Amino acid sequence: MADTVHEMRSRVLLGEYGIRNVHSTDFPGNYPGYEDSWDLAKFEQRFRVDVVRMEDDVLEFDMVGIDAALANAFRRILLAEVPTMAVEKVYVYKNTSIIQDEILAHRLGLIPIRADPRLFEYQNSGDAEGTDIDTLQFELSVRCSRNLRASKDSSDPNELYRDHRVYTSHMKWLPQGNQADLFPESDPPRPVHPDILIAQLRPGQEIHVVMHCVKGIGKDHAKFSPVATASYRLLPEISLLCPVEGELAERLQRCFSPGVIEVDIVKGKKAARVENARIDTGSREIFRHDDLKNLVKMGRVRDHFIFSIESTGILAPDTLLTEAIKVLMGKCRRFLDELDSASLD
Repeated sequence: MADTVHEMRSRVLLGEYGIRNVHSTDFPGNYPGYEDSWDLAKFEQRFRVDVVRMEDDVLEFDMVGIDAALANAFRRILLAEVPTMAVEKVYVYKNTSIIQDEILAHRLGLIPIRADPRLFEYQNSGDAEGTDIDTLQFELSVRCSRNLRASKDSSDPNELYRDHRVYTSHMKWLPQGNQADLFPESDPPRPVHPDILIAQLRPGQEIHVVMHCVKGIGKDHAKFSPVATASYRLLPEISLLCPVEGELAERLQRCFSPGVIEVDIVKGKKAARVENARIDTGSREIFRHDDLKNLVKMGRVRDHFIFSIESTGILAPDTLLTEAIKVLMGKCRRFLDELDSASLD
């Protein structure tokens, strides 16, 4: 009975016809003999964060010892509440391209801007122009012309025209106030990627716009979201209930993602073993085989979350996680302040 209760409290089980133990059941008084009231010392002892992989704009880490509600809070904050800088207003002085002004402004708004939002304030709703403490300005001025040196029989636009493709590298930063002193010359505000295609022009067509970038959060508009993806999954757990040998071992291996199950030669026989359950995708292909489905138990560790953060390049992924923690701490402080004020009333 104790083993069954422990499994219900700590594992999500993948069965042939459904998934069991999906709901959190470890609350006070639910199981006799278990003291499941929340305790800070117990939480500090169990909680840990393990960085698995960090390269360029991708961070993968394990967060162990938390509830799904807290894990989902981090995910939602990363998506919608960590602030960034993005184009908010576009002043169109000339646009004779095929792209309408509204579509052009929308495309410019979705370009990720590499500028630390922590150096800026939120813009006041009544401030139409913006100031150097809350606004970045960029100018885009490109005019397409013919290449008079191109061969007459050429049909390649890259040879026939000059500046016929408008890229984010054409965006020029216009420092305001003391912004030139705030940012070093080696790392000025700029689009994250210089080769994002904005528009295509033909001879005589021209685009001249000025953009105002402000600080915002993804809850207001998706263009302010600092991550391309932010997701988590539970740590897979695969157990072989009995030795699997011979031809069954090879079939068992093919039922899982490559690298999950390995087949070794033991005393002249092929024997299956679990090599790396972490990379399993949970396809449950095993349950299609009557002679294999009862040999394996598949589950997920309930309090072990594998997080994956892919930054858009505005901030490093580890910095995004730190900022998300600060946002959650601020929410907790405001909640405690509300409780204190309510108790005084």
